[in-house]
Amino acid sequence: MKLISWNVNGLRACLGKGFPDFVKKELPDILALQEVKMEEGQAQIPLPPGYHSYWNSAEKKGYSGTAVFTRAEPLAVTRGMGIDRHDHEGRLLTLEYPDFWFVNVYTPNSQQELARLDYRMEWEEDFRRYLVGLDGKKPVIVCGDMNVAHQDIDLKNPGPNRNSAGFTQQERDKLTALLAAGFTDTFRLLYPEKTGAYSWWSYRFRAREKNAGWRIDYFLVSRRLEEQVADSLIYSDVYGSDHCPVGLLLK
Repeated sequence: MKLISWNVNGLRACLGKGFPDFVKKELPDILALQEVKMEEGQAQIPLPPGYHSYWNSAEKKGYSGTAVFTRAEPLAVTRGMGIDRHDHEGRLLTLEYPDFWFVNVYTPNSQQELARLDYRMEWEEDFRRYLVGLDGKKPVIVCGDMNVAHQDIDLKNPGPNRNSAGFTQQERDKLTALLAAGFTDTFRLLYPEKTGAYSWWSYRFRAREKNAGWRIDYFLVSRRLEEQVADSLIYSDVYGSDHCPVGLLLK
């Protein structure tokens, strides 16, 4: 099974930057998108035949939002985590399948001067509880832009960024706590020492050309799925957004 996640930073813009060709080439079983910045029906999405589509758009127009395109119709779809203060920005889509949950997440950014860090901490606590609750029923696959580089190895310049949004100790600790609650970072499971593996680059300072990036897009799985992980991919040669797609192959 091939799963792909991509923060497209505006799906309508990405449609003209190679998105259809990438999907046609890869033909994922499930494709999860973050930061779609649109509502269903605002653009024709040129997908190959056979995909079901599910959306969770933000109430604020042109902001945030998630979508999932899947070949296998799920048993159920849940938008948000059932907590009102978190469920207005379209950040969470959960699809239930017979043997697992598939969760697509776009974690809130702490923003410049960490203006939203306190809210981010609330989100992290509630999101961890949400995932643990799902995991108690059946295994979970969670993917998306989690807006944090976990370890020094996960960004090009850790030193100057220690108190930057996405690399504060508080944010990193929350991901550590999530992993400790029974989840595995599939990329580090297979490539624990790999450097230069990033999924996001600033548009400034020719960062992508220099590979001065951050790994902030993830596939996590319930620990009991570790043996089914065949590969965890970073499509660093795919453009169209300031993020590249990431993927997971399951046996």
